[in-house]
Amino acid sequence: MFDDKRGATVIGARDFLVAYNVNLNTTSVRRANSIAFDVREAGRVKRTGDPVYGEMVKDEKGNPVMTPGSLKSVKAIGWYIKEYGVAQISMNLTNILVTPLHIAFDEVCRKADARGIRVTGSELVGLIPLQSLLDAGKYFLNKQNRSSGVSENELIRIAIITMGLDELAPFKPEERIIEYLLKNREDEKLVNLSLKDFADETASESPAPGGGSVAAYTGALGAGLAAMVANLSAHKNDWEFFSSYAEQASRLKKELTALVDADTKAFEGMMAARALPKKTDAENAIRRKAMEDATLHAIEVPFRVMKISLSSMDILKAMAVKGNPNSKSDAGVGALCARSAVMGAYLNVCINATGSESDEKISFILKEGFIMQESAIAKEREILDLISLTPLSLKSKA
Repeated sequence: MFDDKRGATVIGARDFLVAYNVNLNTTSVRRANSIAFDVREAGRVKRTGDPVYGEMVKDEKGNPVMTPGSLKSVKAIGWYIKEYGVAQISMNLTNILVTPLHIAFDEVCRKADARGIRVTGSELVGLIPLQSLLDAGKYFLNKQNRSSGVSENELIRIAIITMGLDELAPFKPEERIIEYLLKNREDEKLVNLSLKDFADETASESPAPGGGSVAAYTGALGAGLAAMVANLSAHKNDWEFFSSYAEQASRLKKELTALVDADTKAFEGMMAARALPKKTDAENAIRRKAMEDATLHAIEVPFRVMKISLSSMDILKAMAVKGNPNSKSDAGVGALCARSAVMGAYLNVCINATGSESDEKISFILKEGFIMQESAIAKEREILDLISLTPLSLKSKA
């Protein structure tokens, strides 16, 4: 709305832009420009005869006719960086959903190679979304027919070393990835501890972390083993089949890892609500509502642990049937972890629901949780029977 006294404010928005430079083993700006014109969406001016010195082709209005480049939503130019003694292709990726980082890199490599020039590395100018590097890591692993169901850190590492993002200067993910810069470290206090420190913290007098966080972490270990068996199996055959399972398992592992801290924070929320003053009717009402909300949240977190851990058992079963035979025991341990996570989380659902069983939503969660617990026990037995590693001599004695 325009105000004739105060003027107007205009706000615009655009897709996230990535400024990205690719390093070449040449000092020639002309050759760098030729590659830039090959890839950028605008392309180059069309000429008759010689592509560089030939006569410019114009349309009926006298405007130059352009031959489009190979990459959409990309602007590019070649230049020489005196500081490093190399020429670069300087690009703006104006829509990374149309042309992702890894596609731009690979295309510049192809066009450079066609001109007898080699890409030696690249650099990002400013920040980048996490998903761009994860997609790049998966892309380069898949080009090698390798499973992409590895950890987030490993995908980022693969992206960095493949595109040479650290050739000209160190590339620190915690300083260059938007999500990592915005992350609240308090939300990952427990998962950032060493195994020893986490065990020590669990054993301390403090009531948190407790069984809920341990159940979530146990579930994460189970999902991690599912991913490991799938990744190991992908080395020998049908890598796409096993890579798909490994990616699913890694995603579940990440969710469960986040719930380790979430469970403790939910418990702390209950304690904070319980500590609210209750001297007056108004204070009592506020405290009661806070307790209801905090209790529901403290039930929903372990319930989520149950659901995710249970779903990981389907992957573990598939690995027990089709996975690497040498990793059968790992699938079995994963099943034990997943079942324990489901049952442990259900204990927390029940204790946090004490006194609230009459609530319709909480009652539903309790019933669903009981069904999931029974399902986890049955699936664990099924997976262990598929593995059947008990020595025959012991089976005969039994």
